[in-house]
Amino acid sequence: MTPLLEDFHPFQTGQSSTMYKGSCLCGAVTFSVSGALKDPDSCHCRICRKWSGHYLVSTDISREALNIQGAENVTWYHSSEKVRRGFCKICGSNLFFDPVIETDWTAVSMGAFDGKTDVATNIHIFVSQKGDYYEITDDLPQNER
Repeated sequence: MTPLLEDFHPFQTGQSSTMYKGSCLCGAVTFSVSGALKDPDSCHCRICRKWSGHYLVSTDISREALNIQGAENVTWYHSSEKVRRGFCKICGSNLFFDPVIETDWTAVSMGAFDGKTDVATNIHIFVSQKGDYYEITDDLPQNER
């Protein structure tokens, strides 16, 4: 029997359309991303460490490719004049890093994705502010800022 078009799922490897999904811990906020993900960066700045509890690994997503469901459960905290950070107001999961300056992207926390993402961290940033309780032991590039 020939499969019907609706039997194909864009989440499967080899399909021309890629979709990634994710959520907060409690499920009040879910999101989907259409298209391939960019390799994420690891930010070791003081603010990301305090916000995430360690350091933040995130990928930049085109705003048009990001679809947020349960957006009424996202609380935005302006951590600076240039950036706001989105987290679930129910469970506190950190989800989004959103520049309020004119950009066309929002960073999404890698830990919020469900399943495989098919990407690998490509750089460490703000390593001049990293915590003293851990070492960066991989061979990835490290930027002071």
